[in-house]
Amino acid sequence: MGKNIVVLGGGVGGLVAANRLRKKLSREHSVVLVDKRTEYEFTPSYLWLMTGWREPNQITRDLNRLNRKGIEYVNAEVTGIDPANRLVKTSVKDLNYDYLIISLGAELTPDAVPGFSENAYNLYDMNQAAKIREGLDKFSSGALTVLISSLPFKCPAAPYEAALLVDYYLRKKGVRTQVDMQVYTPEGLPMPVAGPIVGNAVKQLLEQRNIGFNPTMKVTSADKNKKEIAFEKGEKAKFDLIIGIPTHKTPVVVREAELIDQTGWVPVNKGSLATRFDDLYAIGDVTSIKLPNGMMLPKAGVFAHNEAEVVVHNIVAEIYGGSKTEFNGNGYCFLESGFGKAGLASGNFYASPSPAVKLRSPSWIWHWGKILFEKYWLWRWF
Repeated sequence: MGKNIVVLGGGVGGLVAANRLRKKLSREHSVVLVDKRTEYEFTPSYLWLMTGWREPNQITRDLNRLNRKGIEYVNAEVTGIDPANRLVKTSVKDLNYDYLIISLGAELTPDAVPGFSENAYNLYDMNQAAKIREGLDKFSSGALTVLISSLPFKCPAAPYEAALLVDYYLRKKGVRTQVDMQVYTPEGLPMPVAGPIVGNAVKQLLEQRNIGFNPTMKVTSADKNKKEIAFEKGEKAKFDLIIGIPTHKTPVVVREAELIDQTGWVPVNKGSLATRFDDLYAIGDVTSIKLPNGMMLPKAGVFAHNEAEVVVHNIVAEIYGGSKTEFNGNGYCFLESGFGKAGLASGNFYASPSPAVKLRSPSWIWHWGKILFEKYWLWRWF
């Protein structure tokens, strides 16, 4: 008898899972992907959208394309998850499943910080990223702030890439000397889970470009009239333009299904990505995986991709028979720095006692590597 496999979320993890399942399973088994959006957005390229190197149509793809591959795409909002009855409720129809893969990502909540929505451009929203470009075009002097609202947040390198690319943009525009650039973050170092060597290397990149790094700063509000950001310990900072990372949380449907733990995210087996329910897996940003050093696995697309591969392999092994595999914690990310260069951080995040991660210095090789990766990704999965 055929199995019903339902994938919730059409981001990196969901797309990889649905595509791999459809390729490896015969057509007697159904593969359904549910997403409330009609288009997939290649989020790593938001940074290039911000600088005018990409247009929205270049980094989006129609999710309806999945239907021609034999993947049933359901354009709907997930309204309920009932693990006990193996049922997913959506705004369009109810779906029974034999296997469920939750890849709903993190929900962005700009309003969690008073004044954020009114004063900050949201770097993690495609339309807002395009508006950053408009803001930069009009910006010639003053205080420019890259503001990280809270932890955790996805794409740990992105705020620092944004700062370096904006610095490059303003230098090309000829106004950089009139702009005070600062990064404010609750972190002690950039990308702290990668270790102090990587963190200090990124900090040094910022300092070399005269970008201030302000650690352990937890924002509480932004005042439009005073053009002032307030922080938890009483510090204040002036701003004229804010590029912000909003607060992240799990989607409400995941919380209502009581799938989260004290971290606020979905706990999973770090090898199999299984939850406490049989035949229910969670991958990507929605998950909580504790590392040997006590920190959490970062929220990044590369992990969602690799986790999807593992879950698919194991589901196929259960259906057809065969050996299973485990996620090994390997990952990487590019670090754009402007001037046609990018760095590359990579390693094993499951290493003990701490992640074994190295940062390769900015080079044109890694910049072109990211360009080729973007083109490959959008071709490969659509």
